[in-house]
Amino acid sequence: MTRTDAPTLRFALSETAFELAPLRAALLSAQAGAYASFEGWVRDHHAGRAVLGLRYESYAELALSEGEKVLAEALERFAIVDARCVHRVGELAIGELAVWVGVSAAHRDAAFAACRYIIDETKARVPIWKHERYADGAADWLHPEPPAAG
Repeated sequence: MTRTDAPTLRFALSETAFELAPLRAALLSAQAGAYASFEGWVRDHHAGRAVLGLRYESYAELALSEGEKVLAEALERFAIVDARCVHRVGELAIGELAVWVGVSAAHRDAAFAACRYIIDETKARVPIWKHERYADGAADWLHPEPPAAG
């Protein structure tokens, strides 16, 4: 993973599969009574087309900076103890873990809300692009739209 050794950094990119247990353990706190997480996996379809696999690419320096901003905003906006996010880059197969978000908080409502905020803002703002390969031989670059209001 990139830049996960410093204790103040909460957002990381990873070129390889990563273990969830140490990430979750980093969120443990005597102040926390709740933990919420989100895992995004590579699925075998998109918009009615069969997907064979994909590649994520990013502008790493900007992605890390913007990812840190998203996590800092969540810490300011919600009553949470801590939060982390890791996003894969490189080639991924169907079923592989692509992104993980974890949040600890005193109460579940804040943990759930912050977790949702982090994944939505990460997908909308962090410069990570998805290149999907389809069963029909075509391929397409995708970048999610900003989160819908409401």
